[in-house]
Amino acid sequence: MLVSHDTIPGSSSSSNNSTLAGASVSDDHNNNTKTNDINNNTNNNNNKNTENTDNSKTIVVILAGKVFDPYSLEFAYNQVITGDTTSGLISSVRTLHSLDVDVNDNDGDSPSPGGGVVNINVHEKGLVESVRVESERVIDLRGQTVLPGFVDAHVHFFLHPYSETSWDDQLTKEPLVERTVRAVNHARETLLAGFTTVRDLGTEGAGDADIALRRCLSGSRSLTVGPRYYCANRALVPTGSYGPKSRLNLSREGIQGVSGAEVADGVEECRKAVRRQVGAGADWIKIYADYRYRSRIADVSSRPSAASIATFQTDELKALIDTSHHLGLKIAAHASTPVAISTLVNLGVDSIEHGYGIDDEALFSRMAQRGVIWVPTLAAYHTLKNSEVWTHACETFRRALNTDVKIACGGDTGVFRHGDNALEMQLMVRLGADWRKVLRWATLGGWECVRSKEWEGPRGRRG
Repeated sequence: MLVSHDTIPGSSSSSNNSTLAGASVSDDHNNNTKTNDINNNTNNNNNKNTENTDNSKTIVVILAGKVFDPYSLEFAYNQVITGDTTSGLISSVRTLHSLDVDVNDNDGDSPSPGGGVVNINVHEKGLVESVRVESERVIDLRGQTVLPGFVDAHVHFFLHPYSETSWDDQLTKEPLVERTVRAVNHARETLLAGFTTVRDLGTEGAGDADIALRRCLSGSRSLTVGPRYYCANRALVPTGSYGPKSRLNLSREGIQGVSGAEVADGVEECRKAVRRQVGAGADWIKIYADYRYRSRIADVSSRPSAASIATFQTDELKALIDTSHHLGLKIAAHASTPVAISTLVNLGVDSIEHGYGIDDEALFSRMAQRGVIWVPTLAAYHTLKNSEVWTHACETFRRALNTDVKIACGGDTGVFRHGDNALEMQLMVRLGADWRKVLRWATLGGWECVRSKEWEGPRGRRG
């Protein structure tokens, strides 16, 4: 199958680049969002022959022979997609009887770079239907298949592969300017790989740099190119549970003041930490609900256990989740153990990251009932080549396929190379998932995960 994935051209940032037909799109980073799906737009626009816009130079028309609809898991044929490169919105998706068309401008010539009114003449059984669109550019994909823009629900733009530089060294030896320049490059590589939306779940020692990067990627005056960017700022952890930790002074929380996350202990500190993240501009709250407490401590005579154990107490978790929701943000939890995940589901967490230790289909079913989204991050485990963890991750994913749990594609990209984000999708298919469902998880599923609480509508978990 020939696949063509093309974001709307003409914009300097994919925060202004709409995903293609069948996806939900937003026009800026302040959650001013709308839904465009193939079925609704087709029904509403079949009888419209004219599109009126204020500026033809911002409008693009895509002629698509076949478009994948992540709602129905089917293909829609002969689609004419109209979108605005400034707002990033798809204004209409219509179905024509045929895409045997002639395209010309007012003078009967091919559309000129300067724009103008474009007439699309559709030939069907000897009749000619004229569709008039004020547009600067027509993209002809009549012989190809168009996919919605992909979503990676778990990235770290401020990290690069551990095979290049260890996590500790990235945090302690790479200056913030270097890490930020890398993040700019990572944003571009991700967009060029077909991912038009990402959720960055922690700067890992880079402070508030993701908030600044989001500003550079957003709006009509964006400074660089990249996907629509949702970020979590600094992840939240309790004392002693995260690194990097010093090998010289074991009592220190970090090395030379560097910490991969923000520390919060007790109910009141947890509430304050969430408020600080919201005040800084975070779109999401990220917490570590379990972790390898001793994994980064200095070597000892007997190797410390690398098993994950609970970090926050239950009352602390409740304070984190309730405060996030009260302030209008959703909350993601790093969690791998069944006990931690079960507690999080009961308390109303929005997404579980990793979760490779889920050993019971009933827990997946509870997640499905409560609308908790699972982001498996298979690609990270596959890349790190820890055979035991990878085996558990494979077993858990196959177990999930027997349930209705909501899944979003997210590979923990940054552990491996940005631009290889689709590895997560490939691994899902390799482990037995239907490719149509994988495309849904990488488009609609991802968008349902990362979108803000304000967006939640008739198709949302709270709709």
